[in-house]
Amino acid sequence: MFEGLFQPTHLMIIAGIALLIFGPKKLPELGKGLGESIRGFTSAMAAREEEPAKAKPDSARPTQTETGAKS
Repeated sequence: MFEGLFQPTHLMIIAGIALLIFGPKKLPELGKGLGESIRGFTSAMAAREEEPAKAKPDSARPTQTETGAKS
């Protein structure tokens, strides 16, 4: 269905439409913002993978207040 979707002529048409819509001054700013957001996303994903798994408290074991034990 999407075979040949990104042929060079299609990409040139898309770039031309983007140039008409945003103008030549706004396109570099949009590209810079998109690049920074992609870099931020990939660094956040890498940081999340490096982060060790935190031990969660055992919620299955009741506490003293739940069992009715008095101190």
